[in-house]
Amino acid sequence: MSVLSLCWIGLALLSLATVGFGSAGSGALMAGGVLVAALGKAWLIVDRFMELHRAPRFWRGLLLAWPLAMAAAIGLTLALR
Repeated sequence: MSVLSLCWIGLALLSLATVGFGSAGSGALMAGGVLVAALGKAWLIVDRFMELHRAPRFWRGLLLAWPLAMAAAIGLTLALR
């Protein structure tokens, strides 16, 4: 099975996990699960689907830092609410 096929399967499974967390109700555990699944999807897209695992560290870091920053901002917003 090709790497892209495995990426699509992983993205589909993480999307199903996100839907499962979202339908489980509200709370910190649900929000954390959704954020972790979103970070997993971002990593799959950047590293494998876009094939940046061979790119210079700067570009990988830049593209992986954005989802981390967004997850941190969302987590902080939810924690302060």
